[in-house]
Amino acid sequence: MIETFRKAWGIQELREKLIYVAFILVIFRLGNNIPVPFINTTALQSYFDASSSNILGLMNVMSGGSYGRATMLALSIQPYINASIIIQLLTVAIPALERLSRDGGEAGKKKLEQITRYTTLGLGLLQGFGYYMLIRYQGFLSVANDASTAVKVWTAIVVILTFTAGSVFVMWLGEQITENGIGNGISILLFAGIISRGPSAVFYMFTGAKNWVSGVENNGSNLVLHPAFIPVIILGAAAILVAVVFITLSERRIPVQYAKRQVGRRMYGGQSTTIPMKVNMSGVMPIIFAQTIAAIPATIAAFVPAMADSWFMKVFDTNTVFYNLVYALLIVGFAYFYATIQFNPIEVANNLKKQGGFIPGFRAGRPTAEFLGRVLNRITMFGALYLMVIAILPNITGALFNVSALSIGGTSVLIVVSVALDTQKALEAQMMMRHYKGFLG
Repeated sequence: MIETFRKAWGIQELREKLIYVAFILVIFRLGNNIPVPFINTTALQSYFDASSSNILGLMNVMSGGSYGRATMLALSIQPYINASIIIQLLTVAIPALERLSRDGGEAGKKKLEQITRYTTLGLGLLQGFGYYMLIRYQGFLSVANDASTAVKVWTAIVVILTFTAGSVFVMWLGEQITENGIGNGISILLFAGIISRGPSAVFYMFTGAKNWVSGVENNGSNLVLHPAFIPVIILGAAAILVAVVFITLSERRIPVQYAKRQVGRRMYGGQSTTIPMKVNMSGVMPIIFAQTIAAIPATIAAFVPAMADSWFMKVFDTNTVFYNLVYALLIVGFAYFYATIQFNPIEVANNLKKQGGFIPGFRAGRPTAEFLGRVLNRITMFGALYLMVIAILPNITGALFNVSALSIGGTSVLIVVSVALDTQKALEAQMMMRHYKGFLG
């Protein structure tokens, strides 16, 4: 990967694009440090540090810590990601959107992008309102309780519209990276947000070890970590990183043979190729979906303080067996759902039959589709179990070491590795295109 960036830096056009991406990331990080007015950010940060709500912690990590500090870009790319997922699912369910995506060409693609933008704006307003209600119910507004109704309404308007404008601005920054940079704009912003939390996570871990040496009591607000656990955590993180890279690059290659056919005096076909099927075909989406649904009770408790200490909320605590069991089942279910959306065995079998191709040992048509379906089920099960381990193992480690911040470590590593590999492939593709351009010129 380092060699790829070094070669890309040697090409003037790619070097200009990399500098442009770096400039956008600087703006993104500056926006993550501009506070929204009327909010007690110190008390809010303490609430997030002590909170066990998994979905709030995930959103805080994805935003680079700005969600826990209520900055201008606190919502980050969450509204856009949710809007993209919603439109993608609706494209499968609604025939009109499916035709627009399949047969609309470039105009249809632009139309879907426009729909996604409007959906992002709507979700930004909704999430901004929800975040404002959370801040209000938890008492983190700096507006006095005896303030007039006009002042309270004005405060709500300013806070909600600032959060919404920030989410739309992040979407625009991502589109600029995609159009004028190296592509994958939204993913790069997500990558930058997660990476920016690295130094604070290291500081948090070593502060816990320092507190243990100093004899500080673990009262919920201060982390106390035995120094011997630090190498274990580092080795565990390295093992997760290696596993994520290995599985992300792994694929099942199904051989395909094309029959020979004679046209005039020339012979066509006869070559062999493969159908690559990724082991983790659905990426990180099943974890994000499952985490969002499993954390709904904790999110409700954040808006209804009276439910915070109820038995129902204790059952759905991230450290309980019941929560992790529900979480695991949701990951498996969404992994199968996403895999069936991305890979259709019947469609692949029909395309092979039309092109004169076949899988050795299976007749074209229905037998090929059934074989591909069986392979897809086995691969998806392995990928779902892999995602389940990546997502739940940090929860167990965090509960054993009493480090709640570890509960989202596996998801963060999976996102970072996926984005890094996709960016590397994008740079290699652009360098290859320029190589062929120079050769032909």
